[in-house]
Amino acid sequence: MRWAIDAGIAPVNLASKIKPLFSGDGIHTWSRQEVRQYEECHPEGTKARLMLHLAMFTGLRLSDLAVLGRQHIQDGWLVIRPKKTDRSCGISVEIPVLPILSKTIDASPCGDPTFLVSEWNASFTVNGLGNKMRDWCDQAGMPQCSAHGLRKAGATIAAENGATDDKLMAIFGWTTKKQTALYTRKANRRKLAGGAMHKLVPEQNEGKKLTDNSVDESLTKILVGAPAGPLVPKSNRQSKRQVTNHCNTLQDIAKQV
Repeated sequence: MRWAIDAGIAPVNLASKIKPLFSGDGIHTWSRQEVRQYEECHPEGTKARLMLHLAMFTGLRLSDLAVLGRQHIQDGWLVIRPKKTDRSCGISVEIPVLPILSKTIDASPCGDPTFLVSEWNASFTVNGLGNKMRDWCDQAGMPQCSAHGLRKAGATIAAENGATDDKLMAIFGWTTKKQTALYTRKANRRKLAGGAMHKLVPEQNEGKKLTDNSVDESLTKILVGAPAGPLVPKSNRQSKRQVTNHCNTLQDIAKQV
């Protein structure tokens, strides 16, 4: 519609007020268990395992995986200009080749100029590689998984391991934080929930002795008979350890009642 407006064909963008449909999380994200299941079916030295590690440990899209080859590796770094953003921003992805990926490449039957080649030793088309990955996933009993789901899995794992928005943008070639925020927010929520879940247990403090640093101020006021704090003269206050002993004694008595 933007082109139609610029060309004078349409006066306004009729689709501008249409609300986008919410389709959930979209393509299925691989779990760690699914990665292990795939690896059990496709051992090291197979094209299927090579495809898995290229997708997981580079974060590249299917269109880039289809053309990826040794010419893109320079001094231990993978350098490639993603096809999707080649014309829009021309940004290049530069990432170090992880040892696990380097090991897999060395152990796999790679083609030339692309790592991944068909049975006829020809480079895959994008659709052809997608169909082949579909076959490999089906062989592993994983019809819900796809090549793009590996890219999402990589971003999820990276975010859970502490990767920031800027780091995810550098790895996956994103130019805005609109995509990265989906992963970092989810990872942060998971960490926050993990650190606070124990607070739902009502008995978590039951039976615990109070320590010097855990004396409640209100109990201090009651036992001492004066407002707690540094402004209260020492002659009118008991020591914190004395207060603590009183509190623990009260707890012991309460248990016997």
